[in-house]
Amino acid sequence: MTIVYIQYWVFLRRDDGKGWIPVGVWVPATRFHGHMFRGDDMFLVAVPFFQLYNLGSNMIKGIRKIYSEVADSYELVNHVLTFGLDITWRKKAARLAARIDGRDWLDVCSGTGEMAQTLSRHAEDGVKIISVDFSPPMISKAREKKNQADIFFVEAEARRLPFPEETFDLVTISFATRNISSSKDYLISHLREFHRVLRPGGSFVNLETSQPSSQLLRRIFRFYVSLIVKPIGALISGSKAGYSYLSFTIPRFYPAEEFSSIIRQAGFSEVQHTPLFFGVAAIHVAEK
Repeated sequence: MTIVYIQYWVFLRRDDGKGWIPVGVWVPATRFHGHMFRGDDMFLVAVPFFQLYNLGSNMIKGIRKIYSEVADSYELVNHVLTFGLDITWRKKAARLAARIDGRDWLDVCSGTGEMAQTLSRHAEDGVKIISVDFSPPMISKAREKKNQADIFFVEAEARRLPFPEETFDLVTISFATRNISSSKDYLISHLREFHRVLRPGGSFVNLETSQPSSQLLRRIFRFYVSLIVKPIGALISGSKAGYSYLSFTIPRFYPAEEFSSIIRQAGFSEVQHTPLFFGVAAIHVAEK
């Protein structure tokens, strides 16, 4: 079956009121609800493919700007919005990751370093963890944490990792895959980069929001996201733009089965996934 995707561009108002931040998101045409929507803090537009080139170069800058604004309160907001379940989910993902052999681990899109630090707690002596993120304020918050002598921080984009081929035994990413999925091809290009830096037999572990298989639960989940994520996130962080963006991307990420297929297309094998809390999130584990 062929699925047609339509490009949405979400323009988020800057918190200072001066201009807009563009962020591109691809969604299946079956979820398309019109060419334009406008609110006080954001507007959304469906853009034909041939018009995308000038906008695309601003997408990474837009997302970097958003995460720079929310760095100070990012962890607190995540804990509040998930009722602390994100902590439990990271621990579960880290336990699965720590089963692998090898001492060179990479956490990409590491943000404030929560996953890297959780991995560190489950790692044996001698394991080295590289924490990569493209946002300097996020990296600064990560560096402030204690007890992370085995964690090393690198500023880089996930699509262009500054490491040779077959460097790591493990690559992890948590709650950031949505930010590298503006199109299916764009997502696959990142996954192939993760595949490139893994050694043969190495593991990839992905923790991300997902879509419940039950239509009823999916509707409840999306209602919660639309009703709670933006206002509560904005209230705690002070960034309306940041949580407008997050509330838009969460219900539009791939269902777990479809994402498994995408991981395989990037070259991975032995792909398995574990649904979390009725399917609102999922852990995917794959091998090179």
